[in-house]
Amino acid sequence: MIFNDQGKIERIEPSTRNEAHKLIEECMLAANVCAAEFLKKHEHPALYRIHEGPTPEKLELLRTFMGEFGFGVGGGDSPHAKDYGKLLARIKDRPDAQLLQTVLLRSMQQAVYSPDNVGHFGLAYEAYAHFTSPIRRYPDLLIHRAIKAVLNGERYKAGDWNSLGEQCSMTERRADDATRDVTNWLKCFYMQDKIGEVFEGTVAGVTSFGLFVALDGVYVEGLLHVTELGNDYFIYDKARHEMAGERTGVRYRLGDRLTVKLVRVDLETTKIDFTLANKSNELGAEPNVSSVKAFGANKSSAKDQTAVKSTPKFEGVGAQSTKADNVKFGEPFGKKPKRGSHASFGDKPANGSKAAPKPKNKTKTSKSKKVVSKATTGKVTTKRKVKK
Repeated sequence: MIFNDQGKIERIEPSTRNEAHKLIEECMLAANVCAAEFLKKHEHPALYRIHEGPTPEKLELLRTFMGEFGFGVGGGDSPHAKDYGKLLARIKDRPDAQLLQTVLLRSMQQAVYSPDNVGHFGLAYEAYAHFTSPIRRYPDLLIHRAIKAVLNGERYKAGDWNSLGEQCSMTERRADDATRDVTNWLKCFYMQDKIGEVFEGTVAGVTSFGLFVALDGVYVEGLLHVTELGNDYFIYDKARHEMAGERTGVRYRLGDRLTVKLVRVDLETTKIDFTLANKSNELGAEPNVSSVKAFGANKSSAKDQTAVKSTPKFEGVGAQSTKADNVKFGEPFGKKPKRGSHASFGDKPANGSKAAPKPKNKTKTSKSKKVVSKATTGKVTTKRKVKK
């Protein structure tokens, strides 16, 4: 976020990594691996940074989705980081590479701290620990203490290492949640004077209650609720990351391009709501999406499809990016096989806070100045009459 001289947000820009960042990252990775291998060699208890492979359920969903694009995931029931790396190499030059990489990321589990070293799937390391930041991160300090004890021919008695791992993992998530809450509030503050403006964006997340849209050039996400998609009965397909209209057959999927209008910003709940800019959808016209055709002939299993009948709960700004998977960018994926790769997957937890109820159709009074415009919510009925 770029602030002006008055302390107000002037614009939001994406963070970039230059060669210096990459060089420092390489050194940090080497130090972390060295520390973990040292403690493993001397059989001293430690908190390792572990990252397990995808669960069978997520692996099945990933294979279903990638199959629609003609890609397979190697490795059978227990894929290795190199299998993910090969898939990344095949899709990196495609125009929809970002979409496929996002789905690949969400198939992974969350990295945590544990004394039980099971390796780091995303980095392809047999032993990995956090060592480089002992002044701000407690697991790193524990690693320093353990190494010091080994060098002195002693044993560091930290207590229950399992409890320490759980506590450190929990506090890390809490710190990330706090950072995300502040960032989301600042984004809402930045957008509050843009009510009524029209933006181009990309579907960054698909849920049973609507679509999360990431705006071009603004780097802000908001919710396009299912009630705003048109007069139809929409079915959510979890495996294909799409929402399909039962009557019209139109489909909204991850990566689709949309033109949306900003209709509501709530600073208190840090929620941003959109509506489709193409209001002809209210009459049952084709929605403003880049592709309304199904991207695969095969049908998903019934357990992966949800018919949207009522208004479910939803989250705030940017919540869907990694909503269910609790992972985010942070450590290079498949680092061991290729040291120069910097596609980051599977280390730090991210957006995964509890969903808040969707507010009902109410108009806030002037007593609460935090709500800038009317709500755009409503109840999805199984069949709705076309407006005349």
